Amino acid sequence: MKRAVNMLGLLVFVIVTLSLAAPANAAAKKETMKAATYTGWISDSNCGAKGASASHKACALKCIKQGAKWVFVDSKTKKVDKISNQKAVSEADLGHEVDVTGYKTKSGMLHVEKIKPAMSM
Repeated sequence: MKRAVNMLGLLVFVIVTLSLAAPANAAAKKETMKAATYTGWISDSNCGAKGASASHKACALKCIKQGAKWVFVDSKTKKVDKISNQKAVSEADLGHEVDVTGYKTKSGMLHVEKIKPAMSM
């Protein structure tokens, strides 16, 4: 009986230790993925870089309703990045150049933290 109580105590200790280590590990991973700000356009996966314009808003909305995904098109390079968290994009982000703050995931997708209208120069 005493052995069973000792084993139960050890098991509780291990579970508590692991549960405390998990949030610290997640924070460490987030720190390694530094956020950056990118300037460009929100488009849809069907049109990609061709959708990097103010006149593309209606088309992008139509394509999204038909199953396309949101993408980000860099203004300078015209590189198209898939967006990992699709719900971060709203209709208000379409039809104008935007500054997207986020980071690239291990799979190469852009994880969006914030979208705001681009600062004009």
